[in-house]
Amino acid sequence: MTDTIDASHGWLDAVKPYVQKAPLAAFFLGVSSGAPFAMIAATLTTRLAQDGIDKKAVTAFTLAFLVYNLKWLWAWIVDGVRLPILGRLGQRVSWLILAGLFVMAAMSYLALVDPKTSLVQTAYAAILVGVAGATYDIVIDAYRIELLKPEQLGVGSGMSQYGWRIGSVAAGSLALVLAARIGWHGAYLACAAFALPAMLTGLIMGEPERHREPVARRGVGEVMASITGPLVEFFQRRGALLVLLFILMHKIGDTLANLTFRLLFDDMGYSNDEIAIYDVGMGFWAYLIGIFVGGIFYARLGMKRSVLLSLILMCISNFSFAALAALGKSNWGMAGAIGFENFASGIGGVTVVAYFSALCDLRFTAAQYALISAAASIVGRFLTGTTAGALIERFGYVDFYLFTTALAVPGILLFWLMMRAGLIDASVGTAATEAGGQPAA
Repeated sequence: MTDTIDASHGWLDAVKPYVQKAPLAAFFLGVSSGAPFAMIAATLTTRLAQDGIDKKAVTAFTLAFLVYNLKWLWAWIVDGVRLPILGRLGQRVSWLILAGLFVMAAMSYLALVDPKTSLVQTAYAAILVGVAGATYDIVIDAYRIELLKPEQLGVGSGMSQYGWRIGSVAAGSLALVLAARIGWHGAYLACAAFALPAMLTGLIMGEPERHREPVARRGVGEVMASITGPLVEFFQRRGALLVLLFILMHKIGDTLANLTFRLLFDDMGYSNDEIAIYDVGMGFWAYLIGIFVGGIFYARLGMKRSVLLSLILMCISNFSFAALAALGKSNWGMAGAIGFENFASGIGGVTVVAYFSALCDLRFTAAQYALISAAASIVGRFLTGTTAGALIERFGYVDFYLFTTALAVPGILLFWLMMRAGLIDASVGTAATEAGGQPAA
């Protein structure tokens, strides 16, 4: 009887951190963050492929994601510019409302264009969704980091990834289902509603207690300082250059592989229904399980060892798609590859995001996390947009995914070396040390 009670308490203690207000808020923020990304990722790839657009043009559309990698250029505005009228709601909440409305407008524009009649217009619309989604991400990430206490960063990152996955999968699945019935125009219009959860969360939760107002900006010098300040602060830390190198290279192979999966499935002859069941459905549940396991790893192993383990698993997951390509069309093979890839990504979504969140200084949360998250995928996205289609056509899918597996190894080795040198602990910012109220001494 005692063992039963202890087991019950152990389960409740494991679940309790996930149902606190701040982690729950992070979940709804993630839902809105994932939808715009999905609309210009696999969903747009599927739309273009079904409209008969050639592979090089389809993979070139992934360059729209580069807008996310440029968001640091205007992130300082979100940190320091007070909005008229809406500003009375608070710096973070007011920007959540404005950015959310921007996303809804951009996705509606993408709904109205037709790739078959104007590919250029479709490209403009995709870029606009990228700009809107990137701006929303700037605000959402800053709000999430400032809302969570240092001890909640792991759980909060997990809940945010839960939300992101549910938002992206729900938007992507809804788009596929609606496109088959009412067309792509109506599908994209309906998915614009996914911007609402983050806006409502901000209105309900209010301004985060850990928000730090930067120094007032009145003149040109102060404005320039607000742009350079986040960079200067970061690079004053011990080992900052190696940390930046890790951020740039750790996800190259994973990004290069992930943005081409739908091309693989289309060429292997999978139908929309099969993609929805295995890629979207199976992947969805595997990702959620991975997030939960990632939270356990983060709590039990600590930040450093859990990040290293997740990097190894994500590297192995790329190899599974080389195996699928070699095997040929197989529902079980697709389920296995998709399942393992999403499981590994779910673990990494908790551990790596928590580490990147911990790197921020609370005075520059929006700007620094925008820089970190942008740098994390810029190389992989650029390579995908410029070379992926050509590499696949020249070498085939098997060798392509083996190449992406090899690209993941340097990031693993670098993080291990950083652990050995003590640079992980030395690189974190005040987001990992201040609990709220006044800054820690």
